[in-house]
Amino acid sequence: MKLLIEPSTKNNLYSDYVDGIILPLENYAVESIISFSLAEIKKITKSSNCEVFIKINKNILNEDIDDLTSILKELDKLNISGIFFYDLAVLELKNELKLKTDLVWNQTHMVNNYRTCDYYFKHGVKYALLGKEITLEEIIEIINKSKITSMVEVVSKPSVAFSKRKLVTNYYQDLGKSINTDITVREKITDTNYEFIEDSNGTSIFLDKITNGTSVIKDLYEANCQYIIFREYGIDNFKDLVIDTKKYIKDKCIDDKYIIKYKKLGDSTNFFFKKTIYRVKK
Repeated sequence: MKLLIEPSTKNNLYSDYVDGIILPLENYAVESIISFSLAEIKKITKSSNCEVFIKINKNILNEDIDDLTSILKELDKLNISGIFFYDLAVLELKNELKLKTDLVWNQTHMVNNYRTCDYYFKHGVKYALLGKEITLEEIIEIINKSKITSMVEVVSKPSVAFSKRKLVTNYYQDLGKSINTDITVREKITDTNYEFIEDSNGTSIFLDKITNGTSVIKDLYEANCQYIIFREYGIDNFKDLVIDTKKYIKDKCIDDKYIIKYKKLGDSTNFFFKKTIYRVKK
């Protein structure tokens, strides 16, 4: 099992402590706190001691195609382990251009069953980032039954939605107030806080609570999950967490002290043990 992280600052990428890093590409990544230019990515890949994955997960417009084509060609020359993609334009361009860089299917809520994972694997996609809305039992079923290499986001402030609209700007303008770049909103029915963060691409919405999946790492390890993902944003003492997790995995996930120690991250396990059930309203 390998540990991938998505950093929240350019000052520390943790590349000496993890198996891989995820770098959101400038102007082409959403639901991330920072992004990296192509020049910065080239520099990092030359000096990194670990695998490097690139995130390209926004909807691609017709006007983006020429620029994206050029970028994908440049990335293909680098030592890149994979590209996270949302829009099928990325898959289409990879096949048209006969690029060698592997892809990670990253269509959020849609990555939820082994048959569809196998469909993408059949069409040249090596990895899949499994949806955050499925249970641990369903995740293990996909790992066991699909030919695709599964990735699971285990510790994070999970992103729950994205809008191309400037929702935060519109909110402040409607109130006639000076514009800030982020805002926290409480959803009254579930009494849950969500964080809205706006950038040039639009508005990313995060659950304002850490999903603490440290307790499921052992189950994923035993199921032969190949990659787990931590996202740094909102998590204190992230370096210690990363170092301890790497040791925990190296020791075959048998150290109960690790689980006890990281209960401090909170008791939210999101959907790992909670099924999503749809009922017709009577």
